[in-house]
Amino acid sequence: MKLLYKFSIITILFFVVLSGCNNLSEEEVVQEAREKAMLTFKDEEKMEPNNEINGVPIYIPDRLDIQSGDENNLILEDGDQTYIIFHNKIENQKSTLNYKSAQTDEAILIEAFEDAEKFGYIRILPPNKEEGYELQVGVGGTKITTYTTKRQMIEDAKDMMKTAKGFALNN
Repeated sequence: MKLLYKFSIITILFFVVLSGCNNLSEEEVVQEAREKAMLTFKDEEKMEPNNEINGVPIYIPDRLDIQSGDENNLILEDGDQTYIIFHNKIENQKSTLNYKSAQTDEAILIEAFEDAEKFGYIRILPPNKEEGYELQVGVGGTKITTYTTKRQMIEDAKDMMKTAKGFALNN
């Protein structure tokens, strides 16, 4: 009986903690996504290519599948979620062109990151009824856009920054 009581208490506490983690406010999720994107941008780890498109080496997170593409445009999927990569070969990794074109008064967040080698940013637009939040992350001449949920936004921001950074620095 004591064992059943302890198990019940542990189970209840587990679900309370788990549900508390999923109840972050929009503001908290957006700030956490910003933080993950910034830390990933600043991380010194080189994103080693693990795929190739038309002879161009690229890094793609394992959870994403390549649907189509060439050296300038790439469409990735994770289940029903689509990620679109645009790479402008003319722009270098310090380019601010994509960041400047991402400027909008609608953005919940738009923040730039810069170091000696590269320029990057994250932009989040408010959710719409059909597709969720629009998340865009860029490094130099590479930008990645997807529609995401509040629950998925933090992981997407991190993976998208890794991908953009790897693409920009390897091409």
